[in-house]
Amino acid sequence: MSEHLLVEREEGLLTLRLNRLHKKNALTRAMYSAMAEVLEQADRDASVRAVLITGGEDCFTSGNDVADFIQAPPAGLNSEVFRFMQALFEFSKPVVAAVSGPAVGIGTTLLLHCDLVYVSREASLRMPFVNLGLCPEYGSSLILPRLLGHARAAELLLLGQGFSGEQAAAWGIANQALEDGAATLAKAREMALRFQHLAPAAVADSKRLMRAPGRDELRRVIEEEGALFGQRLRSPEAIEALTAFIQRRAPDFSKFG
Repeated sequence: MSEHLLVEREEGLLTLRLNRLHKKNALTRAMYSAMAEVLEQADRDASVRAVLITGGEDCFTSGNDVADFIQAPPAGLNSEVFRFMQALFEFSKPVVAAVSGPAVGIGTTLLLHCDLVYVSREASLRMPFVNLGLCPEYGSSLILPRLLGHARAAELLLLGQGFSGEQAAAWGIANQALEDGAATLAKAREMALRFQHLAPAAVADSKRLMRAPGRDELRRVIEEEGALFGQRLRSPEAIEALTAFIQRRAPDFSKFG
């Protein structure tokens, strides 16, 4: 288990709390592996009625740890990242997210696979995949155009344009935007605890039915994105962008055609 992931239990609620605040909860391979393991075990544990994912009151996650990724780029569908994606995608119980502060890259796309999402109004969400020489991941290239329309999805995925918690709620990415991180976490916890008093099999069946339409197509898209994402991580464009990120300079894509 990663030291940067705290697992808390309260009644039927299991909380996954990212705990790497000195790095803005940037995700490492070890953290992905730990999150996947916890979700896989929770799905088999009858005492767990719901899962809450949070980074605390101040920061959700700044996305992938760039240095960790450069050192050992994920090998597509066999990577720790994809194992986590698969575990969340297949999770049969309700997943609630509490988001405040930055939610970058997979910090935003994982919300598309949660059942309830609560955000602080000033949360900062962004998917800068193209900006880093990469491509959309975790089904975002399919889900977002259908949810938001092509034009708005293009701003988010092709330009990497950021958006606020208030916008996320207005667009249907989140259920509600709240005043601050403390209120957001409290609301998410309150809603997640409600599942303790509901029939678990009925909840699971209802979630499965809601997710069923287009699920096979979404699974194929996630796999296609994952394979391409792994290839792009090794591309000259991505190497330039990620190196520039570490060196704190603007990337130079002028030599690429």
